[in-house]
Amino acid sequence: MSQNSDFSRRQFLQISGAAALSTLVGCNTKPETIPGVQVGHWSPYNESVVIDGLCSLFDADAKELDSETLALVRQSGLAAINATSAYPGDDFDAANKKLDASLEIINKYSDYLQLITAWDDVLAAKKAQQLGIIWGFQSTEMFGDKLDNITHFANRGVRYMQMSYNGPSQYGDGGLVKENRGLTTLGQAALGVMEANKVLVDLSHSGQRTVAESIAMASRPMTISHTGCNSIYRHPRNNDDAELKAVANKGGVVGIYLMPFLEGGDAEITAAVLLRHLNHAINICGEDQVSIGSDQGVVPVNDGPEYREMVRKDVERRIAAGISAPGETPNRPPFIPELNSARRMELIAWHMHRNGHSDEVIEKVLGRNLLNLYQMVW
Repeated sequence: MSQNSDFSRRQFLQISGAAALSTLVGCNTKPETIPGVQVGHWSPYNESVVIDGLCSLFDADAKELDSETLALVRQSGLAAINATSAYPGDDFDAANKKLDASLEIINKYSDYLQLITAWDDVLAAKKAQQLGIIWGFQSTEMFGDKLDNITHFANRGVRYMQMSYNGPSQYGDGGLVKENRGLTTLGQAALGVMEANKVLVDLSHSGQRTVAESIAMASRPMTISHTGCNSIYRHPRNNDDAELKAVANKGGVVGIYLMPFLEGGDAEITAAVLLRHLNHAINICGEDQVSIGSDQGVVPVNDGPEYREMVRKDVERRIAAGISAPGETPNRPPFIPELNSARRMELIAWHMHRNGHSDEVIEKVLGRNLLNLYQMVW
């Protein structure tokens, strides 16, 4: 599967949602006024440290943010997000340029944004009503075969690094590689260098053997930042209970995403489906080892007929080109419409509360577990 094509699709959909935002909401619009999003408040939300383990705000080529986007940053209640800051296919130079561009945006809007390089930066961002941007990589091309490049990017402030994307990498096979060959010799060495640099190793998108071998070799807690549970719905982008529990047993955290890979068929994914995966993950891993890695954008999607048609055409193109993800369908959007809000994390909290979870458990899942993980690893 083409890594570049898959990631370009995600960028395309996120950018399309952001570009049309002005037709959907104004600066003072509350999340419950967005069509199709149910009212849902969780009273401890504004005081909670809320972290999305995989989310996006701006594209790497962005030069500025509009007033609507900045208003939604404040409205979201997010203290921090793990934001992918270089894309599959980006080599060493391209990744550095994208970090430069990201830092320029963060500095330009310093009243709203802060770069996170230490765990307590998240608390500082929360106190200042800023959104903390945690730099992360979802691929490995920027490292090449030079382990020193891992140290270079760690020194620049990159705090999440994955061992692979969907396909094979120089470190190990991704989740869509049928051969499932696991870690390479270089990958074993890379894992040690990441840990030595106190980077949070992310096993999302990795194949089963890559996951198992990485966990067995690791001396520090790890994460699977955005995934689903194969026990609820089997899909190459989801993980088995043994993998989820192994991450938890080593002190790591598993993040559940809001992607269509949570259930089969053509129907839209619902909050109830997300809750099934969350409940299962909590049962398997424990309440201290589960989080949300939405794989969405802070800015809600402008979900209308034009957007749905754009999604349909793009998925049909990907299917025809043989680069679509397994189970991908042109009739399903790549998000959960019920949670299509800048305050989606509060909506998740509300659904968890209705499902019987205590405020303490909800607060852990919404961010406290990730904050504790950052404190241990960073």
